[in-house]
Amino acid sequence: MSSGGGAKKKKGGHEEHEEHVNHERWLVSYADMLTLLFVLFVVLFSMSSVDQKKFAELAAGLSEGFGAQSAAFSGSAATLDGSGNSTSVVPIDPGVNPGDGGTGTENMSQKDKQAVEAALRAEARLKASKDAEAATKEAKNLKQVEEKVTDALVKAKLRDQVKFTINERGLVITVITNEVVFDGNRADLRPGGEKILDAIAPALAKLPNSVEVDGHTNQLKATTTYYPSGWELSAARASTVVRFLTGHGLPKDRMSAVGFSDTKPLISPKDPRSVTMNRRVDVVVLTQLTAEQAALLPAAAGDDSKLHAGATTAEAAAEQKAGTTTTTTTTTTTD
Repeated sequence: MSSGGGAKKKKGGHEEHEEHVNHERWLVSYADMLTLLFVLFVVLFSMSSVDQKKFAELAAGLSEGFGAQSAAFSGSAATLDGSGNSTSVVPIDPGVNPGDGGTGTENMSQKDKQAVEAALRAEARLKASKDAEAATKEAKNLKQVEEKVTDALVKAKLRDQVKFTINERGLVITVITNEVVFDGNRADLRPGGEKILDAIAPALAKLPNSVEVDGHTNQLKATTTYYPSGWELSAARASTVVRFLTGHGLPKDRMSAVGFSDTKPLISPKDPRSVTMNRRVDVVVLTQLTAEQAALLPAAAGDDSKLHAGATTAEAAAEQKAGTTTTTTTTTTTD
């Protein structure tokens, strides 16, 4: 009995030990599941990244860690045989890189895609509106510079010697380099040229804008006496004007001189006036706008984007007053 009871007790103890081992076995499956979930979330996180290079590095690392190259990570064809009903290709899309020109809407629903596109259009319209506003403000500021220069030219009785243009570069002050400004084939300023630049300099000295001086020759095939070609002559004239302006208040670090020879005619060489009009120096007050905003300057300047005589401050005020009166009268009549 004692022996039998002891054996039974031992057997019972053994059964309790087996039951205890079976009870803790779920921990192994649970740990495996957590590991798989971790891998899943790492893969999902990598899919949300827009960095193609990082995704490729992650895919290579995971493939190496699992000891094989995965078709899914490489984006090649893979067979889904878990259900036994499908063998479709399952590539993994790492996302759209905005630098490639995509909008990121390729995998969105139609409603979400339309919302994103509408937001992008609204943003583009807002940017265009701001650019147009900046261009209008800049055109107005450049026009005020033109008026100050014209005031000084009128006072010196030299108004007819200078023309103006507002284009995508900024305000172009064109000085016709006839015998009043430079002798033929020479780059030395005459007294008349100094008077013109004396009138221009004070209006430009306090501006924050950079100023470029462009020298131009006409299209006559005459031989330059003191210079090898029109390139050297046009550059020398531009440099002479720069030296004069820097000596009259304009900072050197905002000045530059460029020679264009006869490559940028103001009017057609077939026009009889081209002999004198194309022989010129342009003093360009460069705009500080961005390239997109500067492209809108000619439209914002209106008629001032064409070559024209400068308006004085008084003339501009009278014109503005006349325009305001006309607008008011029109509005009253409509009411």
